[in-house]
Amino acid sequence: MSKVPELSLHAYTHGLPREKSAFIDALFAGLRQYGFVILKDHPVDVSLLRQAYALSEKLFALPDHTKRAYVSPAGGGVRGYTPFGTEHAKNSKLPDLKEFWHVGRELPRGHRLESFFAPNIWPAELPEFRPVFERLYSALDNSGRLMLEALTVPLEVDRDYFTRMTDLGSSVLRLLHYPPIPPGVEPGAVRAAAHEDINLITFLVSASSSGLELLTRQGEWLKVETSPENIIVDSGDMLARITNEVLPATTHRVVNPAGPNVSRYSMPFFMHPNPDARLECLPSCRGDGEKYPPILANDFLLERLRAIGLTK
Repeated sequence: MSKVPELSLHAYTHGLPREKSAFIDALFAGLRQYGFVILKDHPVDVSLLRQAYALSEKLFALPDHTKRAYVSPAGGGVRGYTPFGTEHAKNSKLPDLKEFWHVGRELPRGHRLESFFAPNIWPAELPEFRPVFERLYSALDNSGRLMLEALTVPLEVDRDYFTRMTDLGSSVLRLLHYPPIPPGVEPGAVRAAAHEDINLITFLVSASSSGLELLTRQGEWLKVETSPENIIVDSGDMLARITNEVLPATTHRVVNPAGPNVSRYSMPFFMHPNPDARLECLPSCRGDGEKYPPILANDFLLERLRAIGLTK
């Protein structure tokens, strides 16, 4: 197979038992072989996706000084705006050619996990921004839980295992803008250098243009392309860690445009565990022994954020 498998989420949520079972098998096989699958027939409202993309374009069209006023005082790119050229891939010395905005979970004041969550930042210039992205965050969060629930069958854990692990997760919705490649960039600098995602799974609302590529198990780069109405899903380092790499994180990148030098927009939703969740090897995945010691999710997250230049 030379193409990332496309699955219908409706088959899992509304299908007959054999259709549901076939979805689970194909999801597990797709993540094992590619680290990626493509979801169609998902519950995220397509008109909401279109609204979100239109607002994302308006957001990044704001003047640079206006956007920089929304850099989070908490640092680390946890919420609000992160300027162009700030983040770099792990083990890369060159910055990625992108800027982004983070929307995250908010907890009520006094909650036991409140200290792990910075408040969201909302651009005053776009009053419709907050309701649209709060709706989108919730829709992607719920869809992500469905995907993780499907994985509980082959991973031999309780059906609510991932629901309990992620109900207060540090998940973030990232609005990404890759501007036209500016003149004079350093040789080798790309929109997003080869990397693996930190989290459990990523829901990537299909981008406005091509550029996403994954590194196959055979060491070849494969384009990941689909309809704008579909969602691309990939497994991250946290899922690889708790499955002892039965479901490995897959290296991927966003290459510079081969055609017209225009902006590219995308919106990945990074699904994280609760900050106090314990990342440890699942019994069904131990095999000849655990490859990684247990670690708290927030400790692992901070370790990786330091590696990509978002915090010290």
